[in-house]
This record gives sequence, structure tokens and C-alpha cells, in this order.
Amino acid sequence: LKLEMPTVNLDRDVTVLATVPSVVQSLKRCAMTWQELISRVLEEQLKKVPQGNGPLAEIYLWREKTATLRALTEQIQLPEVQKVLEILQQAECELTGDLQIVFSDLRKHHMQAQESAKFLSTLERHLKNLSAGAGVDVISTTIPSLLSALRLVWVMSRHYSKEELMVPFLERISWEISARVRRVVDLQTLFKQDAAAAKKKITEAKKTLEQWKKCYFTTCIQVEESGSKRYWKFDVKRLFEKTDYMVLICQDLYDIFQITEELHNAFIPELITVSENPKGVNELQREVNIVISPLEDLTFDPFSMENARDWAFVVEEFREDVMLEIVKQIFVENLEDPPVYKNHPPVAGAISWSRSLCHRIKHTITRFQEQEELLASERGVEVKQIYLQVVEKMKEYEDQKYQEWRERTEHILPLLLKDTLLTASSATEEPVTTRKSVCFTLNFSPEIQEIIIETKYMEQLELPVPEMARYVALQEDKYLRYTSKSKVMLDRYHKLMGMMSEAEIKLLDHYIQELSRILKAGHKRLTWKSVGIGEFIVQCTQTIGKLELLVHQIHNISKDLSSKLQSIESTKLFKFPHSKKGDKHPGAKEFFDYIKREQAKEVEQLVRKYSAIPQLLIEVERRVAYTNSGKSPKLASYYAYWENRIYQVLTQLIVKNLKAFNATVLANVPLLEIEAVLSVPDITTQPHASEIEKMTLQSIQDCVEVTKHFIRWMHSSCIECPPQHLKADEVVTFSFYSDISQSPLIIEQTVLITENVHKVLASLSSCLNQWKRYELLWKSDKGAVLDRLAAEKPACVIFDEKLQFYMKIAQEVTQQPLIKDEQFIRLQLAPLASAVQENAKSWIMSLGKLLNELVREEFFSLQDEIQVG
Repeated sequence: LKLEMPTVNLDRDVTVLATVPSVVQSLKRCAMTWQELISRVLEEQLKKVPQGNGPLAEIYLWREKTATLRALTEQIQLPEVQKVLEILQQAECELTGDLQIVFSDLRKHHMQAQESAKFLSTLERHLKNLSAGAGVDVISTTIPSLLSALRLVWVMSRHYSKEELMVPFLERISWEISARVRRVVDLQTLFKQDAAAAKKKITEAKKTLEQWKKCYFTTCIQVEESGSKRYWKFDVKRLFEKTDYMVLICQDLYDIFQITEELHNAFIPELITVSENPKGVNELQREVNIVISPLEDLTFDPFSMENARDWAFVVEEFREDVMLEIVKQIFVENLEDPPVYKNHPPVAGAISWSRSLCHRIKHTITRFQEQEELLASERGVEVKQIYLQVVEKMKEYEDQKYQEWRERTEHILPLLLKDTLLTASSATEEPVTTRKSVCFTLNFSPEIQEIIIETKYMEQLELPVPEMARYVALQEDKYLRYTSKSKVMLDRYHKLMGMMSEAEIKLLDHYIQELSRILKAGHKRLTWKSVGIGEFIVQCTQTIGKLELLVHQIHNISKDLSSKLQSIESTKLFKFPHSKKGDKHPGAKEFFDYIKREQAKEVEQLVRKYSAIPQLLIEVERRVAYTNSGKSPKLASYYAYWENRIYQVLTQLIVKNLKAFNATVLANVPLLEIEAVLSVPDITTQPHASEIEKMTLQSIQDCVEVTKHFIRWMHSSCIECPPQHLKADEVVTFSFYSDISQSPLIIEQTVLITENVHKVLASLSSCLNQWKRYELLWKSDKGAVLDRLAAEKPACVIFDEKLQFYMKIAQEVTQQPLIKDEQFIRLQLAPLASAVQENAKSWIMSLGKLLNELVREEFFSLQDEIQVG
């Protein structure tokens, strides 16, 4: 492709050379060779087509054209060539115009090839990934990127913005995607792989084909929304008809592998182990392999639309064969435990299941018969033989199931109808004293209901049923009504018995015995063949209803009784005087007197509540025994039950109040005051600790003696015992006090309170011991001390020391804390401090008086000496 250069010397000026004929003639010959060469090359390049069906071949073609045309373009731009043109133009040669046109065409086609190669090169990486990239991720990201780059080429390129170039290029991309799918989904190797791996490959291939179309239409929208006037409005059929068909083929292949996998999974070793016919299972497995074999040896390309009819025929044949194999497999696998339709009984359901399978393969063989060439083939004869064998086994299975059911029904149904209506957990002849002895259950066998359902479905299947079974089936509504009402009745009965306490069961023993006697008929006499079942259920229901009403009435009265007992138990027997902030707390006697007064008020309320209890029990008596004496023998245990409840409540009343009092003693909140006083020669409290302990013990005793106001009832009644005159002057009243006062709980609380009060008082006593350091003030014999001092006639400085000592005590006492709080007691120390201070002052006064007398005596003695002298 090298231009031939002229052999003449072109070093002279253009105008000079243009006048030399030999030079011009030589240059004309040279120009003609250039024109012929370039024209020939351009013609050859325009005729060239991509060497291959893929898009990369088109890129390689443009690169080849660019290289070829670039070589020529660079040569025509050489100075020698340009000078030849100038000389020929100066010589006015006609060849110059044609040569300029050829040069112009060369430049134009070179620019087109160069630009096309440049723009298409931006797609090369994506196209190589599309052609040879590994993995579905590469493909899933490549197609969107490729179309995005194509959109830019369409918008920016001057040549590939035309439909005549872009559509064929898109067709090449579509072909490349199709070729990739064909390479991945190669049937000759695909069926030799694991089914799961094959399905994965098919899925990836199908996804690639679908994504190609999806991304194309997304790009169409993007081109339109970009504002460009050049929309993608190409022939969609040209681009996607073949790939859409391949998507359908991929789906067919996926379905085939799915079915194949399910069939092979069904023939696991465990099935062969447990099957009664392992050879049959192996035969089924062999049949599945036979069904698949035609797909492995196809003589045509299934992805080609020209072979659509042949492929459809193969798929249809596979599906028909598989249907027959699946039915065989289902039948073999589920012989022992067939899947029964909803609401179907076991036997009739199994027969219906077998018949439905038979219908399915009958439908299949019918379709084979419609295509005579299929049924007449070797495979068709084999399929027909399999069909006949399976149908025969299904018929044998159905006959066996039916005969076994009929024989069992004729034997067991008469026995089931002889069952009694009810069963009991224990003998009903025993006295009803516990809930366990009154538990009944419905004795309607589920087998009767199953026989009824089986009978109805057997008749729908047009199979003869035993006469007794037909009769029972006709009575289904009656049995359902009896069992439903019986269940409701028994539920009410058990709920009623469950809501009664042991005391109420004993109270209503007569009523419960009567109800048990009525229920006994269902337990002992009535069977499911009896004619009095309806009347029995009505009688039981009415009796239960009457007892329910009575129990509800008793429960309402019991609520009132419990409410009164709860009110009694929650009564506060220790109420304390309240002192406002800054006020003086009451003294010990005032404090305990207040408790006693308030306690007396509460006792009146307690006695009033207690006195109302017998009237409520008499109301129970009126409803149960139809008397109002308060001493009905039928209620003896019930009276005893409530009297015991009262005892427990009163015990709790006293224990809770004593605990509350003990908590008050231990709380660091002063409630009463006592005074510390000097009772020469001792320091003590007012009142004394022993008196406080005595008052505390008396308050505890008063609390316990509250129970003396609760009079016990006479035996087997709710009537209070009258006072008993043991002697002429001795009257005894029977109350709860005698029992409650001996309760270990109450004795324990009494001891605990007294010990805690003792500890409080002991702690206060320790506090008073600190004041004993001043006891010399009152324990010393003041007269003797002063006489001894007067006899010694000490110096004044001695008197000064003693006076300072007593003055310091008087001052020190005023600086001591005058209140000591110890839990519930406040100790006032002011009286003691005042007494100590007064004793100190008394010593000061006595010492002063003695000093005065001694000084006066000295003075008069000195005066006498002066006068004598």
C-alpha cells in the first residue's frame, strides 16, 4: 500500500517545473497510479465485513480499516505528493480534479474508521467480559455497563448515531449473549452434571438473557430522558425474538432438571431399605433414567427457533413419561401411609387417593393413544405395559383396603354400641366427699365417628357397606347431638365440682349424691343403643342447673362472710396518740391509757361484725336445709368450718397487731416521754422502768383479751354458748381467748415485745449511768465535810478551789443534752440536770457560809489582839 514516488528531480520551483513537458508527463503517470491504488483500496475496504458474528469482530474490522487508511492518508500528506499536486495544478492538468476527489474520499473514510474504532473501543472491555468472563456476577454487571457505554456512543458518535449501524451492532451483542448461553447450557455435558449444578447454570443463563432485554429497555428510557432527539426506536423483534425463545427453552430445561432431581431424591437408600418391594423401587429408578436419555442425545439445537416443533415434541414426551413415573413413585412410596384428602377418613381416603392416581395415568395413556406413532413405538409399547401393571396393583390395593375395613366394621361396631355413655374415675357408690370421686368422662368411641364417615365416603365411592354401618351413619346427627350436649353437661358438672371447696362439698353432700345417682345411669345402664339417652341428658342438665344456682347463692353469702372476717383481721388494735411537731409527747401512763381507750372502741365494732356472722350462716341453712334454727345437723361441718376460719382470723388479728406494736417499739420515732429524776441516793426514771414494762405487758394482755369478746358457738351450731354457772358466784363464758392466748405465735410475739422494751429501757439506764459522776454531790455527808473543813481552818485559796469545782459542775450540767431519744421512748433529762445543778449550788452556798464564819472569827480574834496590845 505504498504510493510510488516520482523519479524526476523536483528540487526546482513549481512554476518552472510546470513548464517542462517531460516532468509534467512523468508526474501524470505517477498521479494515475496513486488514483488507481487509493480507489482500489477504498473499494476493497468498503466491501470488507467483520470476520465473525460477535461485536468484537466489528471493532477489529474498524481497527484494520483505520490502520490501512491511515497508512495511505499519511502518504498523501507527504511534501513530495503535495508538490506533485501543485505542479499538476500549475500545468492545468485535468487529472488533478479526480485525484483531489480520491484524496478527499480517503480522508473521509479514514476519519470515519478512526472515529468508529475509537468509540467502539470504549466497549471492548465489556464485550470481552461478555464473551469470556467467568461467573454470573461478571455478566450481571457487564450488561448494564455495556448498554450505558453504548448510549454514550449513540449520543456522541457521528456514525454510530444511525440506525443502520447501531441495530446490526446490537444484533451482534444479542448473538454474543446467545452464544454464551449455548456454551454454558450444553446439553451433551449438562445432563452428565449434578442436577443442582445444572439448574444453577440454567438459571444464570436465563438471567443473562432476561437482563439483556431489561437493560435495553432501561437504556431506551434513559436516551429519551437525556434530552437527545435521537431516540432508540429499533426493531425489537430483530434484537430479542431469538433470545426470548431461548428464555423459554431455559425454563423448559430447568423444569426438566427440577423434576429429574425430585425423582432421583425420591429413590434414596432409605426408601429401598423400608420398601416391601426394593426391586420395584430400583425398577422405577431405571425408568427415570430411560425417560431422561432422549434429552441427552438430541440431534438438533433446542435453542434454534427452526427446531421449535421438534423441541416441543421432546418436552411433551418427557412430561408424559414423567407423569407416569411420578404416579408409580407416589404409589410405591405411600402404600403404607397414603396421603389422605382433607376431611377424608383413612380407608376411604386411601381408596380415593389410589383412584385419583389411576385417573392421572389413565389421562396420560389416553394422550399417548391420541398420537398413534408414539404408542406404536417401542417406547409406547413399554409405557402401555407399565400402565397396565400399575393399574392392576392399584386395583388390588383398593380391594384389600375395602375388604379389611368391611370385616373390621362388622366385628367391632356392635361392640362399640354396647359401651355405656359415661365412665367414672372411681365407684360412685362411695360417699361423695372429695372432688376426685365425682369425675365422669364421655365414653363415645372415636371409632364410631370414624366408621360413620368411612361409611358415607364408601357409598360415594359406590362400594357396598354393612347394614349396621349404614344405620349408624343415618343416625349421625343424633349421635352428634347427644355427644355435644353430653360434653357440655359434663363440662358444667366438672366446673361446678371444681368451684366448690371441701366444706361446700360436705355441706351439699345430699345434693351431690342425688346428682351422682342420676349420672350413675349413664355409667351403669345406658348404652349408645339405648332409647333414653335424650331424657338422661335433660335430667342431668336440670339437676346440675339447680345445684349451680344453690352454689352461686352460697358463694355470694361466703363472700359476705369472708368480707366481714377480712374486716376483722385488718382491724388496728394499737392506735397511738399523735403529737404535733414541737409539742410534748404524752407520758407513759397517758400513752398506754390512750391505747386502751381506742382499743375499747374498736372492740365494739369487732363484736358487731362478729355477731352478724351467724345470721349469714342461718341464711345458708335456709337455702340448703330449709330451716333457720342455726343448729341444723346438715350444716354441722359447715358451722365448724367457719368457726375454724374465725379462730384463724382472730389469731392473725392478734399476731399482726402484736407485730405492728413490736415494729413501733423498734422504730426510731418517739411516741411517749419519761423523765430522768434524782431520787437520792439513786438516779432513776419517772415512771420507773419496771412500771413501764408492767404497762407494756398489760397492753399486750389487753390486746390478747380482745378475743374474750368473741363467744364460741355451741356444738354443731352457730349459736353462741350462754354463760355457764359453775358455782354460785362463778360464771364462765366460753370464748376464743382460752385457745388463742395459748397460741405459740402470740406467746412468741409477747416475749419479743417485752424483750425489746426491756432493751430500750436498759439502754436509757446506761445513759443515766453517765450522771453518776456527780453522785458525790448528794451522797457525801455535807455537815461532816464542812465540820472537818472548819476544824482545819484552811487558807482562802483552798476555799477558792472548792468553790470553783462546784461552780464548774453547775455550769457543765447546763451544757449537757437534755433529751435522749431511744426508739419509741423520749427521755427528758432536764429534771435530773436541774437537781444536779441545785445540789452544786447548795455546796457553793454552804462553803460560802463557812468561809464567811471563819473569816469573821479571824477578824474578831485579830481585833482582840489589837485591843490587848
